[in-house]
Amino acid sequence: MPNSSRMTSEQRRRAILKAAVRLFAERGFRGTTTRALAKAVGVSEPVLYEHFRSKRDLYAAMSEFKSREGTARGVTLIEPYARARDDRGVFIGVGEIVLRAYTKDQAYSRLLLSVSLEDRDLGRLFHERQRPGAEMLASYIALRSEEGAFRPVDSRLAARVFLGMVTYHGMLSMLYRDDFVRGKPREIVEGMVDIFLQGISIKVNAKTRAHTRGTR
Repeated sequence: MPNSSRMTSEQRRRAILKAAVRLFAERGFRGTTTRALAKAVGVSEPVLYEHFRSKRDLYAAMSEFKSREGTARGVTLIEPYARARDDRGVFIGVGEIVLRAYTKDQAYSRLLLSVSLEDRDLGRLFHERQRPGAEMLASYIALRSEEGAFRPVDSRLAARVFLGMVTYHGMLSMLYRDDFVRGKPREIVEGMVDIFLQGISIKVNAKTRAHTRGTR
């Protein structure tokens, strides 16, 4: 970490946010003091308060920072696939982004879980920050349904189904080192995408159609 006295205001703000992710993940939201945060960055508490009026403000800023970072990375990765109408590429990209949170950014993922249990309002704040990503996926599914590539489905429900199965796998892997499904993250995501797309594709196999008619 660079010398705090030589940081610009923006560099110091970012350093505080990074320290907050680590400390909150280790000690929980309530167990992390502003004194510990200031010490971790090498500033005084008054300097900390110049950037954030309270721990809640700091958490809100941290959530916003991480969400913006993730959204920007996601758009850069997925937009080319979306323009090309490469459905498999879109969903693999989304799946890898979601799974990455549980494999490469575990400190932050653990923080979100613990804070959501400690403080419902703060948990809701994070949930709202993640909503744009789900909205974008739902919009893509709706578009492809209109274009005839996907059968008519509730696009929000379909987005929830896909994000839910990837998130569930990521959480179990992170919390319990679960090995019920084995393989490299990319391979697992590809398998999930193939199963999901077979479910919403307009090209449903004959056996599935027959079963659907028989249950009506």
